[in-house]
Amino acid sequence: MEEQHLDFNNRIPLEDLKNAVAQIKNELGKVIVGQEDFIELLIVALLSDGHVLIEGVPGIAKTITAKLFAKVLKTDFNRIQFTPDLMPSDVLGTSILNMKNAAFEFKKGPIFSNIVLIDEINRAPAKTQAALFETMEERQATVDGTTYLFENPFMVLATQNPIEHEGTYALPEAQLDRFIFKIKVDYPTLEDEVKIIQTHHERKGEKPQTLIEPILNAQDLADYKTKIQSVLVEEKIIKYIAELVSKTGNHPHLYLGGSPRASIAILNTSKSFAAINGRDFVIPEDVKRALIPVLNHRIILTPRA
Repeated sequence: MEEQHLDFNNRIPLEDLKNAVAQIKNELGKVIVGQEDFIELLIVALLSDGHVLIEGVPGIAKTITAKLFAKVLKTDFNRIQFTPDLMPSDVLGTSILNMKNAAFEFKKGPIFSNIVLIDEINRAPAKTQAALFETMEERQATVDGTTYLFENPFMVLATQNPIEHEGTYALPEAQLDRFIFKIKVDYPTLEDEVKIIQTHHERKGEKPQTLIEPILNAQDLADYKTKIQSVLVEEKIIKYIAELVSKTGNHPHLYLGGSPRASIAILNTSKSFAAINGRDFVIPEDVKRALIPVLNHRIILTPRA
């Protein structure tokens, strides 16, 4: 739904941010067809300092979209394939004895990066999943009693298949709550499918990664995040968010509702939605846009519902 054009003077200069977001969408559009909402939600999550859980059946470009999204950022990127035999040390890293000085040195694991893609997060056992709790919430990892801080930005993109349950371990609610969004990726439309096949044919074997140019660096991203913090949110909007989330906590058809963390996630992402649309104030439409991806994984229906 397109917003009506409004004439107003922003207190915060947002033109550069709006242009950068348009560039990112345009760059990813060279390869990714028909996933405009998915891409916009990834951008908003990044600007809101959040992590994203991506759910969908195999073959609908979840992983390639996440990889190309990391490519448009001039930052480090790591991919971790979760498997049933993966140990926490395979993710966080481990201390190794240095024979030269007879001292243990910490060798950082793949989680120490800026953008981390975790493929099939529900494939690893609970203790490996639990290793992500501290990293995602506090952006640090504690190994052998020593705490190691992560560099900014730090974002986890995790994928999971909703259909296949054999050999998987369901994510606990506490871990699901660490993701700012759960994005459900659907099958493309017939028109998009035709375009996907056509663009693949026209690439003639060229790797998609070679078509994508970096747009944002870490410093620009940090500057944009600072600007977004100053986006105006009226008291009525804050009350509107609180009432929406509060209703999920005592709704007769809901076994589990949204927590205050969900309210804060809606607030932060609403500010990002406003900013990428060139506004320095939040409107109810921003809240509505944030509501479903924020609550997707945080509410549970009762058995009767």
